[in-house]
Amino acid sequence: MNYKMVTYILGWIMIFEAIFMAVPSITAVIYGESALWSFLITAGICLVIGGLLTMKKRKKTTLYARDGLAIVALSWIVLSLFGALPMWMSGAIPSFVDALFESVSGFTTTGASILSDVEALPRSVLMWRSFTHWVGGMGVLVFIMAFLPLSGGQNMHLMRAESPGPSVSKLVPRVRTTALLLYSIYFVLTLLEFILLLCGGMTVFEAMNTSFATAGTGGFGIYNTSMGSFSPYIQIVVTVFMLLFSINFNSYFFILVGKLKEAFSLEVKVFVFVVVVSVTIITANITSMFESVGEALRHSAFTVGSVISTTGFSTADFDLWPELSKAILVMLMFIGACAGSTGGGIKVSRIVILIKGMAKELETAVHPREVKKIKMDGHIVEHETVRAVNVYVAAFVLVYAVSMLVLSFDDHSFTTNFTAVAATINNIGPGLELVGPTCNFGFFSVPSKLVLIFDMLAGRLELFPMLILFKPSAWKK
Repeated sequence: MNYKMVTYILGWIMIFEAIFMAVPSITAVIYGESALWSFLITAGICLVIGGLLTMKKRKKTTLYARDGLAIVALSWIVLSLFGALPMWMSGAIPSFVDALFESVSGFTTTGASILSDVEALPRSVLMWRSFTHWVGGMGVLVFIMAFLPLSGGQNMHLMRAESPGPSVSKLVPRVRTTALLLYSIYFVLTLLEFILLLCGGMTVFEAMNTSFATAGTGGFGIYNTSMGSFSPYIQIVVTVFMLLFSINFNSYFFILVGKLKEAFSLEVKVFVFVVVVSVTIITANITSMFESVGEALRHSAFTVGSVISTTGFSTADFDLWPELSKAILVMLMFIGACAGSTGGGIKVSRIVILIKGMAKELETAVHPREVKKIKMDGHIVEHETVRAVNVYVAAFVLVYAVSMLVLSFDDHSFTTNFTAVAATINNIGPGLELVGPTCNFGFFSVPSKLVLIFDMLAGRLELFPMLILFKPSAWKK
């Protein structure tokens, strides 16, 4: 383990977090809020500690895979801990564990909240919650690599460890240029949504918060009704962008360079197919609950887009919908978005590889001597990738089972516990029953909240960066 590079990068994480706090600080100044001091003090602490950690240039800058995993996990933990300080110091969230839950939920773009009345929060705190979604959506280390050259090609270990999906590749030869391209696309899509929301009658404050939360597929709302109080136009715009941010960002790059075949990959096609089928079935299932088919279609499309993108916004209480609709939504929680997007879940590409792998094993059982390879988009999926997907799913099930076991000590219903873990480890936000779209996670005990905090971080970082922290051999020099 290259400890000097670990502390060096953690130092830069803290410096950038101090810079990020300029956004809520400006908001506090505009609205004349006393919460300004909590942001300024936290930013000052981050700058001092970050400055000390980055003061001395490191001679050995090489990063290996285990270094990348550890750095990513520690970076997100540090980011969340200091991100919780302003919410706690300002008195907006009196309990530090609750503030940490909210901060982790923000940065991991989960959107699960312990708050029962978000409208009571200062606007600067609301802005910080939404902005953490935007920062965490694409990844803070990806952001830093766009502006700070660290250690050449070894940066791919950081990008692979932080970016969601079974495989991450460079779009262009230099990792720094790839990071810049990704964030440029991210920024342009966010700006486009912001403009369209302003055209729909949202205030600048509402449009900024909603754009940040949609872009990061996070789902923190600024009103207790989430998106339910906004116009159908606003809801349609948000639906479209939730789905756009769920697609692999490589696809947008390929569209820009004219490689349409690569842009519309099998994963994207399967994602669109799942969305269309889910919306159709749920619309037919809930039409009797609304005044018209059009209204049912709008709520169905919004909810499907919110769940499969793992955003977590809501326009209706889907916990009251028929069992068929709820069953489909729970399935979508696990499928999630595309690899290389800002969404969570297991990822569509992993689901496709698992299904193809199962089909291959069935074929081998029938024809033992036949050699069959798994292919996606005309390319052979390497055995290492298939093995990694299988191991990921096994680890996912294990973490899920342990989390369920711990939550069961609180003695809540199975549905509440099951969907609470599903909502956090898949970075979705709302679940069913006591953690439904009109409820919150504040009733859980402190141990359960700490488990859910771990689940949110593990889910956002694809499990292994968090799990490696518990492996003693990973810390040896």
